[in-house]
Amino acid sequence: MDLNDLKKTWDKMSAGKELDEGQLRSMLGKRTKSLIERIDRNIKIGFVVLFVLIILFALDDFILSPQMLEEINDGLTIPKWLIYLGTFSNILIFTTFIYFVIKYYLVKKKCDVACNLHDTLKKIIDTLILYQRLFYLAVVALLFAIGSAFVTGMFEGFSAGMENKGQQMADVETSALITAGLIGLLCLILFIGSIFFFLRWGFRKLYGNYILKLKTTLKELEEIGD
Repeated sequence: MDLNDLKKTWDKMSAGKELDEGQLRSMLGKRTKSLIERIDRNIKIGFVVLFVLIILFALDDFILSPQMLEEINDGLTIPKWLIYLGTFSNILIFTTFIYFVIKYYLVKKKCDVACNLHDTLKKIIDTLILYQRLFYLAVVALLFAIGSAFVTGMFEGFSAGMENKGQQMADVETSALITAGLIGLLCLILFIGSIFFFLRWGFRKLYGNYILKLKTTLKELEEIGD
């Protein structure tokens, strides 16, 4: 039962009748159960989304980017440290999610047996907040890997282009190089910013709103206890 359902139930009651503490706790318990069921559903959605993203990142790191470099300029190769950095960021994202899922279901299983409603809410909220922090850490690592790959590729491409054209063109190409570098930097900022806000929106859509709703339920439960 969410907040709107609780309000509808309250409005249907006669003016002279009041809900006792047990009834309120029961309603809050139903709301908590409903929120947890939605989180469970979103975890399954998260598994699918994460799997697709990991496949796309792996294809880009090991197939698409190397092929693009070969087409642009023969002899250019991706530095191994960039491949390792990209692999690390992908593994970090995956392990972060797996850690969250395991911890979440352990808390849920334990609280189904031993915890009261108040403890259940606190433990699940703490688990979601921990995952939120780990998620943003993983996103920063991913964006750092993307930015490093972009800057390295741009530098290597410009260097190779200058060598092919010869030193006599160095002075002429300086202004064009600076302009291209600034444009590339702007594109990088826009690209990384778009990825960050998209991933943050996705997290809030899947889990962030439920943190606020669970906190609201916990606050209402503590008010009943007072």
